[in-house]
Amino acid sequence: MTVRKLHLLGSPVLRQRAAPVAAVDDEVRQLVDDLFDTMRAAKGVGLAANQVGIARRVAVVDVGEDDPPPLVLVNPRIVTASDERETAEEGCLSIPDIYGDVERALTMTLEALDRDGRPYRTQLSGFKARAVQHEIDHLDGVLFLDHLSAVKRGLLLAKWKKARKGQSGYLKEVTPEPAGEL
Repeated sequence: MTVRKLHLLGSPVLRQRAAPVAAVDDEVRQLVDDLFDTMRAAKGVGLAANQVGIARRVAVVDVGEDDPPPLVLVNPRIVTASDERETAEEGCLSIPDIYGDVERALTMTLEALDRDGRPYRTQLSGFKARAVQHEIDHLDGVLFLDHLSAVKRGLLLAKWKKARKGQSGYLKEVTPEPAGEL
C-alpha cells in the first residue's frame, strides 16, 4: 500500500492540464494503485493524478457502487453528456472542509483506458457521473470552485484562507486508519 501526499489548493499542479498517457505501463499501473490507496485512506470517492503532484491524465473513482465497479480513468473523455442537469454539493480532497453546490450533467458516456490499457466505453449517471466529471475537471486544471458564482467562490476562498492561517506549503500527509479488530 502506497499512500501519497495530497496537493492542496494553491499548488500549481492543480491548475495544470495533465498530459495524455502514451502507453499504460507498469509505472502507470503503480500510479493507479497509489491513487486508489491514497483516495481510500483519505476517505474520498475519486482522485486525479494532479492531486498527488503528477500532471498525467490518470484518475480513479470509487463511489461504493458495484455497477460499474470502481473506475480507472486513463486518458478519459466525455463522449456525450445529457442536457438534463443536477445540482448537488461537492467537496474535494485538495480543498478539505470546503463544499459548494455544483451543476453537472445527470448522465454521460465515458471513454477511457483501463488499468491494462484496454479501451472501454460506459454509461454513467447520478453520483458516479458527477464524480467522473469532477475528476476529469482536475485533469483539465479545473476545480469545483470554478463552477460557482464569483460571490460564492470568494466566500469559500476566504473561509479556506482563514482555515489555513499559519500553515505553509501545499502538501498534506494522508494517514490511513489502522484496521480495526473484528
